[in-house]
Amino acid sequence: MLRRWTLPIFFLALGLAAAARQTAQGSPGAAVAPLLLFLLGAVLLSPLMFPKSIGAAEALRRSEADGRPIVYWRPGCRFCLRLRIRLGRHAYRMHWVDIWRDPEGAAAVRAATGGDETVPTVVVAGKPHVNPDPQWVRAQPPS
Repeated sequence: MLRRWTLPIFFLALGLAAAARQTAQGSPGAAVAPLLLFLLGAVLLSPLMFPKSIGAAEALRRSEADGRPIVYWRPGCRFCLRLRIRLGRHAYRMHWVDIWRDPEGAAAVRAATGGDETVPTVVVAGKPHVNPDPQWVRAQPPS
C-alpha cells in the first residue's frame, strides 16, 4: 500500500520543504507557488487520478461480459498518467487493474509482455497492447 503512495508523498515533502525555505527567507507569499505546484504533482502521480481499480480476475470476468478493455497500470507511471489524462471521461468505460495491488494483474502483464511489467498494458478483445496510443484506446468500442 505504501509503495503506491511513495512518489506522491515525496512530491508533497519537496513542496513543503520549498515552502518552508521561502518562509524562512521572509517570503511567505512566495511559498504558496511551489507548494501548490508540488501538491498538483503529488495528486497527478497518486492513485487518486485513476478510476477505482479492481482485481485482474474480476476485470477479466467483467470484460468478457461487457466487452470493455482492461487497462493494467501502476501509480507513478508517467505513461499510465498520460493515458489516463488523454482518455478523459472515456477512462471510466474501461476496467482498471493496479498491478501493484493485484499480483494476478502483475502476472497477466508479465505474460503479455514477455516477463516485464510494462504498463500501461491494455487488453482489447483478449489481445494485449503495450503502451498503446491513447487516441487508439479511446476509439476502441466495447465489443
